[in-house]
Order: sequence, then C-alpha cells, then structure tokens
Amino acid sequence: MRIYNTMSRSVEPFESIEQGKVGMYCCGPTVYNYAHIGNLRTYIFEDVLRRVLEKNGYDVKHVMNITDVGHLTGDGDDGEDKMSKSAKEQGRSVWDIAAFYTKAFMDDITSLNIEKAKIICKATDHIADMIEVIKELERRGHTYTADGNVYFSIDTIDDYGKLARLNLEELREGARIEVDSAKRNPKDFVLWFTNSKFKDQAMTWDSPWGIGYPGWHVECTAMSMKYLGKHFDIHCGGIDAIPVHHTNEIAQSEAATGEKDWVHYWCHGEFLINDKGKMSKSSGEFLTLSTLLKHGYDALDYRYLCLGAHYRSQLKFSYEALDHARSARLSLIEKVKALKASSEPAKDLSEKALLYKKEFDDALDNDLHTPQALAALWSLLKDGGVRDGEKLALISYMDNVFALSLDKVTAERVGSDEDIALLNERSEAKKNKDYARADEIRKILMERGYVVKDTPSGSYLEKSV
Repeated sequence: MRIYNTMSRSVEPFESIEQGKVGMYCCGPTVYNYAHIGNLRTYIFEDVLRRVLEKNGYDVKHVMNITDVGHLTGDGDDGEDKMSKSAKEQGRSVWDIAAFYTKAFMDDITSLNIEKAKIICKATDHIADMIEVIKELERRGHTYTADGNVYFSIDTIDDYGKLARLNLEELREGARIEVDSAKRNPKDFVLWFTNSKFKDQAMTWDSPWGIGYPGWHVECTAMSMKYLGKHFDIHCGGIDAIPVHHTNEIAQSEAATGEKDWVHYWCHGEFLINDKGKMSKSSGEFLTLSTLLKHGYDALDYRYLCLGAHYRSQLKFSYEALDHARSARLSLIEKVKALKASSEPAKDLSEKALLYKKEFDDALDNDLHTPQALAALWSLLKDGGVRDGEKLALISYMDNVFALSLDKVTAERVGSDEDIALLNERSEAKKNKDYARADEIRKILMERGYVVKDTPSGSYLEKSV
C-alpha cells in the first residue's frame, strides 16, 4: 500500500509503526453548526482510508475529536469563540449547541455509511489533559504569559512550519502585529486563554494560569497523544488545516515530548468547490446533507459522487454532477438486483475474476484511487466472461470499501422452479446461437405472465403489469 504524505509531498510506501496495527487520528468537527458537504467529503476520504487499511489486514485504532470549545472564528487566535458565537445567535446555551450539532454530525456520517471512530473524544472532557501538555511545554521553556494568556513561542524550536513549508522571514516581514500585540512573534499561538481577555466566555475552567479555556490547537495534541501515544501512524484532515492548525499541532507536540516525527504520515483531503470557490461556513453559503435529502437525493448519491474523484483533487459540486452520480448508483443497484435474481455469490473465483480483484486492490493501494476502483467494478459488471456468482462475490468484496450498501440490495425471486429452468434454458440457447428456441421460450414465459429482462450481467424475470 502507498499513500501520499503531505510532509514529504510524495506518495510513500505505507509501513506501520507496530506490525499489523495502525493508529489514526482525524480532526473532527467543531460542533457550532451543521457540517457542510465539503466537510463531509473529508470524512468520506478518511473512511475510505480506514477501510483500505482494514482490507489490507490492519487493526486500525481510529480516534476522532469533537471540538466543543476553544475554536475561534479566526484560526490565528482572532475572533470570537465559534461555540459562544453560535449560542448567542440562537439564544441557546453552548452546551445545548454542542449536543445538538454533535448529534446532527453523527446522523450525517451514519447516513453516508462512514464508520464511526473507535474513540470519539470531546474537548470538554479532556481539559485536564490539555493543562498537563501546557505545563510540560512551560517546564521545557516553550511558553510565555502575556496579558493573562499563555502563548507558545515558535522561536524556541528550529523547524516551525515544516509541514506547510512556511517561510518565516517572509511571514515576519508581512505580519500584521496589531492582531495581537502581546505576541512576541506574530506566528506564536495561544495555549490557554484566561478571563482577562474573554470575560464573557461561557465555558471556563480553573488552571495554573487562571480561569479560562484552552486554545484550539492544544486540544488535538492532548487527545491524540492520550489515546495513540507520542508517536503514531496517520493524522488526517482537510488541506485547510495544514498552514495553521496542523502546523501548530506539530510544533507543540514535538516540543512537549522533545522528540521529532510525532506523526509518520500526514494525509489531507482536497476542497469541495462550487461556482464561487471553496465551500465554507464563513461565506454563509454552504450545502448540508439534509439539504440534498430534501431535494430528493440519497446520502449515498453524494458518497458515490465523492468516490468518483480522487481525494487529493478538487471536486466541483453541482446538482448536475450529483444527478449523474445518482443515475450511476441506481444503475449499479439494478445490475446487482439482476445478478442476485439469477445467482448466488461464488465461493471460488476464476483466474479472470481474480484479475478484476487485483485491478481493484491495485487502484486503492495506489494512494486510494477510488475512480480507478469504480472503473474496475463497472468493467467487471460488463464482462460476459465472468460468471454471475463471481461478480456477486467481487461486488461484496469491493463494497467493503465503497460502502454503497450493495449487500443490502435484494431481488425477490420471480418465477417457479420450472419458470427459472426455462429462463436458464433460454440463456443456454442464446449462448449456442439457437435464437429460434430462445424466442420460443420468451413467448412461453410471456404467456405465463412474465417479462424477460436481459442485462449484461444476465437475465431475470419480472411480473408483467
């Protein structure tokens, strides 16, 4: 298996730290609003990654956080707390906001067949862990206090910005220091806010530095290391997390442990875009999954749309593109119905069928190339040289990654044993080019009240209306 590592900017062979096991941390939602479909594209990519790892025999310890405090409207320590802002706008408590949008997010990922993380950790349940990380950073000389807030000093490490490949001299020259005059370096970031700066903050806790709340970045450091240790395999998120959030996570995590290579593989999903560019909540114009459902689409139509593009390429959303995805998914379901009406999954695969399995595996093992994997599925369905039972077995295998609920597709058997025997005889007659006998059988079946449906995957019966 090979995966693109943002740190090296290259596709690398995947090797886990511990044989047969993978620790994977994914940045979860900030639960102040509904997840938009661009956010959900990232979670679909992460789900595919987990499923491919599991397909390859790894036991994946998947951890995802829920940010319910500390994430400001600006990633660089500016603006209001997103939770408090949403609570004020809606006239509800921050705790009610967090609970409501956490449930909404969980409902969305369930609809999209995204496997839930094995550990889902809320920021507000891990304040003590964050305080311990900050105390360790303080002990090691990486912090300072100004205006009541505790800052991480990026000048205390020699490789800040290595993930984003930031040019610190250029950043210093172009910095707007007035954003926070308390910072010694404009790229320093807050580890702990106290009530000296945010007196009306709804969520606060006691700490060695005063009553306040944690910075956003320290949350992921504390929770990931709590559950996955000082070194783990994979850290995922959207590409917008690279320049600030993930950059700051790396800085404070490696400073707190005194060790490098905190995470071995950094994996990021590209943006979903529309006619106006990147889809985001800040623009006020974004689509939710529930919006698509209200328009008559199935959640899996959107999953299929995302599978049709490589996770590292931008995907342009339009309802026309979603229509094509829905049409393809429904066509796929009809083909699976036809196969299930005429056969059972094979237990053994022929050499030709195994070639399709290899094509599918190779596509996904090559940096999760889902478009090529889907192409392998469609080629399989169209190949008359592969038995229906083999196709069903491979479809089930492939859908362990695609997660389009193809195993749940059912086709009621239509026709008696005698009718099915006639249908099979007709298929043999067609193979032997005895078209006269094939037409004769079709007429017999029509007289018995059936319509014969011929598909590339085989023939089946439907009751005539």
